[in-house]
Amino acid sequence: MKRPIPLKNAQQEADLFRRRAWLAGSMVVVCFLVLLGRYGYLQIMQYGHFTTESNNNRIKLQAIAPSRGYIYDRNGILLADNHPVFSAVITPDDVPNMEATLLRLVPVLNLTLDDVQRFRARVKAASKLETIALKLDLDDGQIARFSELSHTFPGVRIETKMTRFYPHGDLFAHVIGYVGRINDKEIQTLDKVAYAGTDLIGKIGIEKYYENLLHGTPGYQYVEANAHGEVLRQLGKTEAKRGNDLYLSIDYGLQKIAHEQLAGRRGAIVAIDPRTGEILAFVSNPSFDPNPFINGIKSKAYAALRDDPDQPLYNRALQGLYPPGSTIKPFEGMGGLNYSLIDWNSKVYDPGYFHLPGDSHKFRDWAKRGHGTVDLDKAIAQSCDTFFYVLGYRMGIERMHQWMTQFGFGSKTGVDLPGEKAGVYPSPDWKLKRTKKNWLPGETISVSIGQGYFVATPLQIALATAITANQGQHLVPHLLRETRGPVSFPVQNRPDKALLFEGKPDDWLRMREAMVGTIQHGTAAGLKRGLYGYRIAGKTGTAQVKSIAQGKRYNESLLTDRQYDHAWFMGFAPADDPQIAVAVLVENGKHGSSTAAPPAKALFDYLVHRRDHDPIRPQSGSLTAGQLDSMPTHPAEARQTTTTTTNATTTGTTTTGQDE
Repeated sequence: MKRPIPLKNAQQEADLFRRRAWLAGSMVVVCFLVLLGRYGYLQIMQYGHFTTESNNNRIKLQAIAPSRGYIYDRNGILLADNHPVFSAVITPDDVPNMEATLLRLVPVLNLTLDDVQRFRARVKAASKLETIALKLDLDDGQIARFSELSHTFPGVRIETKMTRFYPHGDLFAHVIGYVGRINDKEIQTLDKVAYAGTDLIGKIGIEKYYENLLHGTPGYQYVEANAHGEVLRQLGKTEAKRGNDLYLSIDYGLQKIAHEQLAGRRGAIVAIDPRTGEILAFVSNPSFDPNPFINGIKSKAYAALRDDPDQPLYNRALQGLYPPGSTIKPFEGMGGLNYSLIDWNSKVYDPGYFHLPGDSHKFRDWAKRGHGTVDLDKAIAQSCDTFFYVLGYRMGIERMHQWMTQFGFGSKTGVDLPGEKAGVYPSPDWKLKRTKKNWLPGETISVSIGQGYFVATPLQIALATAITANQGQHLVPHLLRETRGPVSFPVQNRPDKALLFEGKPDDWLRMREAMVGTIQHGTAAGLKRGLYGYRIAGKTGTAQVKSIAQGKRYNESLLTDRQYDHAWFMGFAPADDPQIAVAVLVENGKHGSSTAAPPAKALFDYLVHRRDHDPIRPQSGSLTAGQLDSMPTHPAEARQTTTTTTNATTTGTTTTGQDE
C-alpha cells in the first residue's frame, strides 16, 4: 500500500519567508546606513575640502603687480617712466599639458629659447595658481595670431601689463641703469610673496640699488573664471601699493652738456655739489640705450654691445681704474703742509729730472729743461713733477698712504650705485700681499705724481676735488635727493667732516689760489679766454698708458691712438664760492689742458651763467613731476585703461715726458 504524500506545510514556509524578509530588510537597512554615513561624511566632515575643490574650478586668486615708482631729475624731469604693453600670461593650474602648450605657442608668439627657459624657471618657483608672464610686449601680429587660436589654449591669455620705458635713451643709462626679466638666480633669492605677479627687477644702476623703494607691494584679487581660465567677474580686491618715486640730484642740463662734450670720445665726467655731496652729472661715454634690455635684448644686439671695442656697457665713471696723474698734486701738497715737510715758501730746484740719493735712475719732469726754482704755488700752476718727486721722497709711502686715503683713494666712496670699484692707493703691506715682494723706493716716486700702482676712478677724483673745495670737509657722494611714497628713507645732504686736517685752516684757501693759478697762468691758461664773472680753481693731468724706457723720450708718432696718455682735469667753480666740483677723464686724450679742461669749463659756464634763467630742458613730449601731479589720476593707472660688463682697467708706470 502506497504511503500517502504529505500536504504543504504552510507554517514552515511562512517562517522561512519571514527569516528571508528580515535578512533582506536588514541588508537594505545596513546598506542605507552605510550610504547615509558616507553621505554625512562627505557633506559634513569633508565639506571644507570639497568646497575648496569646487571653488578652485571657478574662483581664482590673482596677484596684482604694483606699479614701479618713477624716477626724476632734481628739476622734476621724468627719467624712468611706466607704460602699458600687451603680454601673454599663463596660469599653470589651468593648463593640462604645459610642454605641449609651450611647443604649440612657439610659432604663434615667436617664442625664443630664452623666453621658454625663463618661463620654466618661474613655474618651478611659483604656485600653480599664480599667473606667470610668458612673453612681454607683444606686437600686433602676435596678438592677432593668438586671438584666432585662443580657444585651443586653456589657461593662456593676453593681459595688459606695465613695463619700464626710458625716454632719454642713452643719456642716463649708466646712472639709472635698467630693469629686466627676473632670471633663474634671482628667483631663488627673491621673496615670492613680495614679487608675486612681478616680471621685472632692477638689474644695474639706481634701478637696482633702490629696488626695495621702487618695487612697491603687490595686491590680490578674487575672480570667477570659466573652465578655460578666462575671468568672468571680480569678487574681491586688495589694492597693490605702488613703489616710491625717486628724485635724483642729477641736473638734466648738466648731464646733457657733459654727454655732448664727450661725444665721439671714450671717457667720463662726474660733477658733485661740494656743499652737499649731491652728484650733479654722471656720464660714461660711449653709452647705450637701456630700453631693449627691459623685455629681453636679442642675442645679436647684445653681442654687438658686449664685443664693441669701445665698451659702451662699461661704466667708466664708477668702475674705470686709471692712474690719476697730476690731478692729485693739490691733495698731496696739502699732505706736505699737514706734516710740516714744506710750507708755502719752500723751494725746489727743477733741472728737468730727479733721482734718488745714490741712484742714477732719472725720474723726468714733463718739461724737458725743467722749471727752475719753484715753490708750491708754481709747482701746482705749472704742474712741476720734480717738486712732487722731492715731496714724495720726504713724506715716504707710509705717510702718503695715511694722508691720501682720507680723501677716499683706495676705498669705495659709498655712492648709491652698485658695482663701484675701490681703486688702489698702494702701500708696502698692500704690495707684499699682492706680489710677495718688498716695496722699492722708486715706487714711492711714481706714486707721488699719480702713476705706478696708484689707480682711481673718475668718481674718486671728483670726490677728492669736492673735499678740497669745501676746505677739508668730507662728503659721501650720492644720487638720491628725495623720495616720495609709502616708505620713509632719510637722505644726508651735508658733509660728515671725516677728514681731520691738523694744519693751518687758511692752507686750504692758499691751495685754492694755487689752483686758480693753473687757470690764470699755468697749464690750463687756455680756459681763461672767454671766462667772465667768476674764477675757476683747477688742475690738469695726464696719465701714462704705455711705459717709456729709461733714457727714452715720449714720442706720439710711435704710438697707436689707444696708447696715447689719458687726459685729466679736475676743478671747482666759482673758486670763491664753490658750487660744483668736476672730474673729467678722456681716454687717450693726450693733453689734460686742451682735451679734458674745456668740457669742465662748459659745465661751469652753464651752472654759473645759464642754468637759473635759461635751463636746458628735454624737447616737448617729456612729462615732468609737476605735469604728473596735475593729472586727475596717476599716469600708470590712467594708461592702464587705454650684462657681465667687461673691466677695462688701465694702468701705467713711472713718468711721462708729455706736458699737462
